[in-house]
Amino acid sequence: MPAEPRTLRTTAPLIIVGLMATSLFINYIDRGNLATGATQIRADLHLSATAYGALAAGFYFAYAFCQLPSGALSDRFGGKLVLGVGALLWSVSTLMTGFVQGFLGLFILRMMLGMGESVAFTTTSKIIASNVPRAQMGLANGVIGFGYLVGPAVGTLLGGFMMARWGWRATFLAFGAVSLFWLIPWSRVRIIEAKPAENPDVKPVSMRQILGRRALWGAALGHFAGNWNWYFILGYLPMYLEMQRGFSKEHMATVVSSAYLVNALAALFAGWAFDKAIVRGWSPSVTLKLPLAAAHLGGLVCMLAMPFMPIGACIALLFVYEILLGFSSPAYFMIPQIMAGPAAAARWTGMQNMLGNMPGIIGVLFAGVLIDASNGSYAMPFLLAGLVNILGLLGWIGILPKIEPVDWEAA
Repeated sequence: MPAEPRTLRTTAPLIIVGLMATSLFINYIDRGNLATGATQIRADLHLSATAYGALAAGFYFAYAFCQLPSGALSDRFGGKLVLGVGALLWSVSTLMTGFVQGFLGLFILRMMLGMGESVAFTTTSKIIASNVPRAQMGLANGVIGFGYLVGPAVGTLLGGFMMARWGWRATFLAFGAVSLFWLIPWSRVRIIEAKPAENPDVKPVSMRQILGRRALWGAALGHFAGNWNWYFILGYLPMYLEMQRGFSKEHMATVVSSAYLVNALAALFAGWAFDKAIVRGWSPSVTLKLPLAAAHLGGLVCMLAMPFMPIGACIALLFVYEILLGFSSPAYFMIPQIMAGPAAAARWTGMQNMLGNMPGIIGVLFAGVLIDASNGSYAMPFLLAGLVNILGLLGWIGILPKIEPVDWEAA
């Protein structure tokens, strides 16, 4: 008598989310190493602020414009495979950066890093929408947020001390090699993959339907404004503190990593708090829009004050901003997961994240140009970053409608 076929058992959601958070933790360490080593890399490779901005923009160009393909690939082949391939690419590009000898080679490797890391949020949004119960979606996004927000904290602190002792090349080699080990546990997880072609309960949703949603464009505008501030801080704060405020590499690493850690802890708490608030009867719209608005108001004040106030006040404002930003972070991806559902979350997130990451291309490059044009002053880039927060308020509060699942059959 033949043996009965074994039923496929999926991995527990806690383990899946934990591994995805770990991948984003690694992701943000690897992408942030350029900023941590900016002064050493610029001196070693003889780069101007504009050239440094071009390197940052190269990463975000590839990162942004690969969002849509990564969403489509996730729907076709599944989030697990696409995330694994992306992690392999970004780990190898980080490792190879340790051998680079000039601007062109570094630019190509930053583009490769952007291509690999572009899969992170499309795949995690799809996997969460398919594998995590609605009542736990906030906490899942909080854990994911903690992962990608604590990455810069650990990367800046550890990377800063490693670069001060062994230099930037050895640091990139070490982080790239360690990143590869994440692929081992990821290869063993079993997850639900919501593919319309294989599951009759998952109705196909066209890209035209997604693009026709006002909510997508409101979320994309809010995402754009939030990322303008966040990427400016990631890309230029370490260099600003060292070159304008006289911090040592170690002092800079301690302050910046502490701010990033506060940011990450706020995101973790927010995910738990969002679930509790919705269970107690708060609408998702109120629960998610209020923290987003508060983050933009805090960003407006912090960015406008940073170049002009005494350093003690600047650091205090920075920590307030990081808390508000962290508390809003889970909302960025809860919104597409709730509204788009398993059938469209990957492509919705891909489009939202593509548009939301345009500041990585134009913002960080333009900041470098402004710094060179103003003889090294950071005042204009901070001013511009502050004013962009007005767009965020318009997107999240003015354009984004009620946050609820979209009826795709009626759309």
